[in-house]
Order: sequence, then C-alpha cells, then structure tokens
Amino acid sequence: MMEWLSQMENTKPLALVIFFVVFVAILLYVFTGKKRSKRLESYKNIPFLEDDMTGEQKDKDSDNG
Repeated sequence: MMEWLSQMENTKPLALVIFFVVFVAILLYVFTGKKRSKRLESYKNIPFLEDDMTGEQKDKDSDNG
C-alpha cells in the first residue's frame, strides 16, 4: 500500500477523492438539520441588525444633546 502511495501518479487522484469527500461532508453538515438551517438563516441579517442598532444609538445621542 505504501509503495502504491509513493508513486506521484497515484497520490493526486487519491487526494482529489479525499478533498471531494470532505467537501461533500461539510456541505451535508451545514445544510442538513432544521436547527442549524434556522440559525444560519438568522445569521444573514446580522449586518442589517448592526446598522439598525447604530442608527438608533445616533438618534438617542442626538436627542440627549
């Protein structure tokens, strides 16, 4: 087995298969599960929530003088 892996022409396809399997596993982990998908959906609004908060703080600061 080690002799087979030591040849360069065998390691490149093996690395490709390993990376592909890991990539698919990450995709499955991220996009499956209802709790995880709800949490990820809520993350997409984070930049807008920060803008709203800073706008509200500016309004409060201008009211206070």
